[in-house]
Amino acid sequence: MLRLWLSESTQAPAFVSNRPRTRYLVVRQEDVWFIKFAGEDFGPYISEREAMLFAVDAAHKLGANGEETEVCRVDEHGDPQPAWCYGLDPYPPRL
Repeated sequence: MLRLWLSESTQAPAFVSNRPRTRYLVVRQEDVWFIKFAGEDFGPYISEREAMLFAVDAAHKLGANGEETEVCRVDEHGDPQPAWCYGLDPYPPRL
């Protein structure tokens, strides 16, 4: 098995938050897309890209106010898959 050896000079991230992130979920329902946030549905949106852009914009604004935020796309099995994270991914996103 191949192992990656890190030298002592390898730096770890300076800060890793253990606070849970506020999630915006992008979900497909039939042939349209919705954003689920704080128990409410927003949409419909014509495409996944459109819903993602609106979700990332909202998450970025909340993140700029001190919240840990992320946008997840809900897959066909109902599992959220991280798509964008405030402070880690570029804004505006490259979707």
